[in-house]
Amino acid sequence: MRVRPTGRLGAALALTIAAVIALSGCVAQEPEPTATPTAEASNTPEPDATPTGPILRPGEAAAGNRQFFDMLNNESFDANGRGDGRSIVDKLVENGFEKQDMEVTPDATAIGLAADSIVVSVRIKGECLIGQFTADNYSSSIEPLLGTGSCLVGKTRPIDW
Repeated sequence: MRVRPTGRLGAALALTIAAVIALSGCVAQEPEPTATPTAEASNTPEPDATPTGPILRPGEAAAGNRQFFDMLNNESFDANGRGDGRSIVDKLVENGFEKQDMEVTPDATAIGLAADSIVVSVRIKGECLIGQFTADNYSSSIEPLLGTGSCLVGKTRPIDW
């Protein structure tokens, strides 16, 4: 005579058997080795990185260079606020603008107080890129070259560093 499990024991036995059958397919297998690529010297040169933002355009007029001028000056303003004329000019020179084409106003007033603003200019093809740094913001414009051949009216400081 054959005995059939019933009740809780039967249900437990049935679940155990089902679990064994389900897990029998979950046998851990060793992953097959894959080929590891080796670094080889390539005779093909890497493509030049294409600039993603504004760039200096030496052959173009002020309008073609304003975005780059503003980008550099906004970086200076974000890092230093109004800052000082020398650091502003140095950043522009480091990024390709010509020092001999620049003018900058003094950092201090005649009585030694910090100037309310610093103005920097770059002469480009008979026009002037002008950037003004105040305590609160930076702004710029493109203006015609003055009859004097300069961009700024009034006293400017020598750029002799």
